[in-house]
Amino acid sequence: MDKAILTCALTGVLTDPAQHPVPVTAQQMAAAAREAYDAGASIMHVHLRRQEPGMGRFPSWDPAVAGEIDTAIRQACPGVIINLTTGVVGTDISGPAACIRAVRPEIAACNAGSLNYLKIKDNGQWAWPPMLFDNTVDKIKAMIDVMNEAGTRPEFECFDVGIVRSVAMYRKAGMADVLEYNFVMGVASGMPADADLLKLLVTYREPNTIWQTTLIGREEIWAVHQATAELGGMLRTGVEDTFYLPGGEKTTGNGQLIEALAACARRAGREVASPAEARQMLGLKPASAHGVQAAVSSATAG
Repeated sequence: MDKAILTCALTGVLTDPAQHPVPVTAQQMAAAAREAYDAGASIMHVHLRRQEPGMGRFPSWDPAVAGEIDTAIRQACPGVIINLTTGVVGTDISGPAACIRAVRPEIAACNAGSLNYLKIKDNGQWAWPPMLFDNTVDKIKAMIDVMNEAGTRPEFECFDVGIVRSVAMYRKAGMADVLEYNFVMGVASGMPADADLLKLLVTYREPNTIWQTTLIGREEIWAVHQATAELGGMLRTGVEDTFYLPGGEKTTGNGQLIEALAACARRAGREVASPAEARQMLGLKPASAHGVQAAVSSATAG
């Protein structure tokens, strides 16, 4: 079986850094990335947070912040692959588009369909006001167009089975050439983190396509990570997705989580891919084609 490519979801969005070990500043992001890199992560999935004091729990779409964080991570982790978030509610994608153009990441998340984003408490109260995470075909196409312009690979985030099935239609419609699936499991109003469901999802994707799982939850997700490893998928974890290690204890940061993920791969008989091996396996361009300097050079040439 192929070597396992590991992704670290470094920080996520909205989680309060005063309460949880989530990095915010460029220096913190670089240190967290290096910890994950040393444990075996080749890809860093990056959310951007506001840098003003006391505002670190909120997202930022400032291209300057994107550039500072992207540069810091690349300097700390030679050859690393950057996967940038793009998720926004509403039709205005100017923020994510500006950040993609500023740093030209190798990969960017492309939310592949809409979802009623819900969570309810035991007392019957909503955990947050019910919201629609809207991702219409027009919005998806606009996001892919920006990614194509920047030489960035879309990773299709699939929150439900119908979204998984839609991804093939995007290629048939000429919207995308390469399909890379991310099965997001564990969102309360989306697909559960379930190993039996995962076996079906793998068969629903287009043949010979890249796939991984994003598993959100506590220690129960680790059995599904193991199933991912055994079925041949890419593996992802990090403090965006969970704060819990396989034994139920809380993690101190991303390094411990990636170490546990690497152990899943090895139990499945798979070694962990290096960043250079991951880049080759995914068919990505050299690292020199990405990052702030590449964006500046492209703008100058244009």
